[in-house]
Amino acid sequence: MLRSFVFSLATLVGLVSYSQPHSHQSMHALHYPNIEGYVTLKTDLHQHSVFSDGEVWPSIRVMEALRENLDVISLTEHLEYQPHKEDIPHPDRNRSYKLALEEAKEHGLLVINGSEITRSEPIGHSNAIFIEDANKLLKNEAETSFQKAKEQGAFVFWNHPAWYDQSPSGNPVLSDFQKKRIQEGELHGIEVINTFDYAEESLALALEYNLTIMGTSDIHGLIDWDYLEDGNHRPITLIFAKDKTLQSTKEALFEGRTVAVYNDLLVGREAYLKPLLKACVEITKVNYIEGTQILQLDLKNNSSSDLIFENQMPYTFYSSSPVFTLEVGKTKTLNVKTLERLDNLTLSLKALGAYTAPKTQAVIEWDINVE
Repeated sequence: MLRSFVFSLATLVGLVSYSQPHSHQSMHALHYPNIEGYVTLKTDLHQHSVFSDGEVWPSIRVMEALRENLDVISLTEHLEYQPHKEDIPHPDRNRSYKLALEEAKEHGLLVINGSEITRSEPIGHSNAIFIEDANKLLKNEAETSFQKAKEQGAFVFWNHPAWYDQSPSGNPVLSDFQKKRIQEGELHGIEVINTFDYAEESLALALEYNLTIMGTSDIHGLIDWDYLEDGNHRPITLIFAKDKTLQSTKEALFEGRTVAVYNDLLVGREAYLKPLLKACVEITKVNYIEGTQILQLDLKNNSSSDLIFENQMPYTFYSSSPVFTLEVGKTKTLNVKTLERLDNLTLSLKALGAYTAPKTQAVIEWDINVE
């Protein structure tokens, strides 16, 4: 009788627990605000599993993404490099995508079919995403693989162009092959941030050739071991889409609506980086200290990046350096010496970790009414 009661109680608790809404997010969940007219999607579009040279099963990539609150991922297995083929000799190069898609289907995570076209220099490595069939890109001349990717409507981006294994100088070299791919509409983006590396030379190429700016983890091992245990989050691409759908994501990539992010580093075109930074900072309090001409401003950081700012106003700060850090989720008080009581103020700050071009940092302005 007691056993029956305990079993029934356990069953009831299990049913109640199962029916409750739950989240897969961890303390490392990433959050970035939407900007006007667009939904901000957090994406990592360059990852590997055991179906090429990665060290985990595809479902683990989905679980990691859910923990970090990503919206979109792609598992871009090497087509030509399969070091585990003696143990995992699956003939279908779409297999990794299919397994990830199955794991993600009930969790709201979008999974894009993609593959990495892998060649030695001067061709290098490129990811083709939004493909229909990875098998059709295999066992071709490099030019043919890019053509077949284009036939499938793929978005293609150049991987780790500054990687020293490809370029001993550590600087990207745009070859005639890649120039032709751009001219033929077969190469659309470039990784400005890959793994731990930011290459401002890659940013220069993105701006010169109108390539979409990308940031990716290129993860092979565990996100925990490579990033989270060291207090970092993975590099990601923020995509500004009209809605959270694959079609809208693809459209945004082709139109270049992105910002690459790695911890407190943000890289993107001014049209998207400046609205993002402005949305990240919420001004929660505006008032003068009684009997003074010192205006108090409370600034709250609603993003997952520490934001480093430098004062650009003609007014200086009281009891504060002109350079300050607005930490993730924290609020900081700025005391601005306006010299007279103002009805309104333009708060102007240079974002020292945010680049719109090599060595060019974004300046953000907020128009503030003083009550």
